[in-house]
Amino acid sequence: QVQLVESGGGLVQAGGSLRLSCAASGRTFSGYFVGWFRQAPGKEREFISTIHWGTGSTYYADSVKGRFTISRDGAANTVYLQMNSLKPEDTAVYYCAAGTYYPDPRGSGMAYWGKGTLVTVSS
Repeated sequence: QVQLVESGGGLVQAGGSLRLSCAASGRTFSGYFVGWFRQAPGKEREFISTIHWGTGSTYYADSVKGRFTISRDGAANTVYLQMNSLKPEDTAVYYCAAGTYYPDPRGSGMAYWGKGTLVTVSS
């Protein structure tokens, strides 16, 4: 059974940092895109960042480029999202997801999802 488990969310002041983790189990993700989405209250889910497990290529939404960094640890089967210079508008539930295709903006093609971790950025 494939599981993606997010951790690392919490409350942080604007300008601060958090690191989210996505621990994967149940299969290898070679050839998969593993990424992060977020959903703020009253808004649609949106793509944040993804990494191709095999090549290590990374992609970011314009809203987080230069502030967030995605990485992976193959030995730990874990993907990380380092979030710096956080803003109140980054407040959302952050979800980890995996799929064999490059993620669309809402992640509708992703095969596996975690349950999410809440990030709250206070002003």
